[in-house]
Amino acid sequence: MRNWCLCQICTCGSDYRPYEIVKQPRHVPEEYKPKQEKIDLGTTYKQDFNSYKVQPVAIVRPLERQQVKKGKLDMVPTYKDDYRAWDLHKSELYKPEQTYQLPTVKFGNSTTFQDDFVPQEIKPRQSGQSFKPSSVVKRSTAPFNGITSHRLDYIPHQLELKFERPKEVYKPTEQRFEDLTTHRYDFQGLIGETAKICRPVHTRVTQNARFEGSTEFRECFQPWEIPPPEVKKVPEYVPPTGSMLLNSTSHLDYVPYQANRILPIRPVSHRRSNNFPFQGKSTMKEDFPAWENCRQGVIKKQQIPNPSGKFDGLSTFRSHYVPHKLIPTESCKPLNIAFKSSVPFDDVTMYSIEYTPKIQEICKASYPSPPGYIFENTNSQGHKFFRKITPAVKAF
Repeated sequence: MRNWCLCQICTCGSDYRPYEIVKQPRHVPEEYKPKQEKIDLGTTYKQDFNSYKVQPVAIVRPLERQQVKKGKLDMVPTYKDDYRAWDLHKSELYKPEQTYQLPTVKFGNSTTFQDDFVPQEIKPRQSGQSFKPSSVVKRSTAPFNGITSHRLDYIPHQLELKFERPKEVYKPTEQRFEDLTTHRYDFQGLIGETAKICRPVHTRVTQNARFEGSTEFRECFQPWEIPPPEVKKVPEYVPPTGSMLLNSTSHLDYVPYQANRILPIRPVSHRRSNNFPFQGKSTMKEDFPAWENCRQGVIKKQQIPNPSGKFDGLSTFRSHYVPHKLIPTESCKPLNIAFKSSVPFDDVTMYSIEYTPKIQEICKASYPSPPGYIFENTNSQGHKFFRKITPAVKAF
C-alpha cells in the first residue's frame, strides 16, 4: 500500500512554490490603412423607401358664402331686445339716524370706557412687612475655630514611588530599503509609439455661402392630389307589411286567478263607548308633582377679619419645631493602606507548573528532498509528490 503525501506537514510550502514571472505579450494594434475606394453613401432609407410622385392635397373645407346685403341692417341685438332695464328704487335705511354734535370744548365728549366704567373707592392695603419676619441674617459673636468635617475625617497617606520604564533606544536597521513595489517590479513601462488621431479634417462652413434651396424633404415628398371622400349612401327605410302583434311574454304566460282577501291575525278589540269627558290625570302627574322654584340668592364669600393685635414674631414652624442633636454617621469603608508582608514572593504560577515545553520540529517541506520520503513525480501545476519509505519487515 502506497502512502501518497502532498507535502504532509505544511501545505503552504508544498502548494505555493516560487516561480519565475514571465511578462505577458502585449497585443500590438494593426496600423490603420484607409481604403482607396469611393464611398457609395447609400443608406437603408434610400434603398427601402423609393421616391414616388406626389399629388397636391385638395382642400376639404367648404367654400365661403358671400352674404348679399339687401336693405338696411337693424342694429338691435337680442340682449337689448329680451333683457329690458327695470325701474329700481333705492331701499331706505332702517338704522336710526344719530345726530352727531361737535364738542365745544377740546376732548369734551366722553368715551365708552368713561360711560360704562363706574369708579369704586380704593381701600388702602395693609403692608405685609409687619407680618413676615425680617430677612436680616443673625451673625454669631463666637469666633470660628477652623474645624471642618474634611479636616477631622481626612487621613493623609504617603504615596509610593512611581515605577518608570526606561525608554528603548531606537536602532535603525542595517538592511537597505529597496524602494520597489510589486507593481513597479512586475509591470514596467513598455516603449511604444504615440496614438494618432483618426478623426477627419474639420471643414468650417463660411457664413457667406449661398443656400441652394433644395432639401431632402422637398425632393422626396412632393404634393399630390387627393380625391374627395366618397359619400356613403344610406338605404331608404321600408316599413314592414302586415299588422303588429302586441303580445308579450307576460301576456301569454301570465294566467289571472282570483285571490281571497287576507284576514288580520290581531285579536278583535272590545272598545267601550264612554260618553263622560276625559279627566286629564296620569301616573306621571300624580307621582311627580310640580315643585315651587325659588331663585337662589347670591353666594358671598366670608372674608377673614384682619388681626387687631400686634404680631409677636412666632410662626407655626418656630413654635412646633423640636431641635435634635446631629449624630455623625460612621464610615464603613476600609482604610486605603497597602498590604505589605515580610514573606518573600515564591514566584510560582499555574503557567510555570503546568506548562511543558515542546520540541520545535523543522518543517519537512523546507528541505529540497525531505528525509523519509522518495520523490515520485511532478504535477502539471508544478507540485512535487513524495512517497513515504516503508520499513522492510523480515519474515520468520
